[in-house]
Amino acid sequence: MEASSTPRVKVCCISSVEEARAAIRAGVSALGLVSSMPSGPGVISEALITEIAATVPPSIGTFLLTCGQDARDIIAQQRRCRTNTVQLCDRLTAGTYADLRGAMPGISLVQVIHVTGEESLEEALSVAPHVDALLLDSGNQALAVKELGGTGRVHDWSISRRIREQVNVPVFLAGGLRPENVGEAIRQVGPFGLDLCSGVRTEGRLDTEKLARFFTRLRA
Repeated sequence: MEASSTPRVKVCCISSVEEARAAIRAGVSALGLVSSMPSGPGVISEALITEIAATVPPSIGTFLLTCGQDARDIIAQQRRCRTNTVQLCDRLTAGTYADLRGAMPGISLVQVIHVTGEESLEEALSVAPHVDALLLDSGNQALAVKELGGTGRVHDWSISRRIREQVNVPVFLAGGLRPENVGEAIRQVGPFGLDLCSGVRTEGRLDTEKLARFFTRLRA
């Protein structure tokens, strides 16, 4: 994909209807709603995910973050939560992307690639033809307790850039993005979208001043 000069912004770990509304007012294009995970911040109940998603305008992406690896479980979860996008934070081990597509028409599929080294480029190239977008994050699926996002760490952006250049779907960049490094992230990677969590929060809560500062740096 070509580099994006002004990426779209997704704020993850949304924890209330109020946070969702504040993020939308600030100008975000998508919201991340985190269901049960082996580790990391921002987990909320499926009931709350459903409540938040129901209040969001159709033009805003509502991303259900799932650690599910069985297509049947993921389909059932999306039907309960009624989001317009499913963010797959782990690899499918049962069922296929075609199964997801067939059961969830009109629902966007975003696959997370945890950028750990050269092998991440190979994984991205193999997955990209089957999904609507990739999200490049700083997790590690090989740990005893998996890290599937929300680490607050920056990964190797040179690999992320190569992924963005070689795949034919939009790429979101996640992992340790803050107002102070957003400019460099855009210059180095050129992503379609930026995914924020810890960098726009204070004591776990969405900080609208930090988010406003992020947008100021982004537009600069």
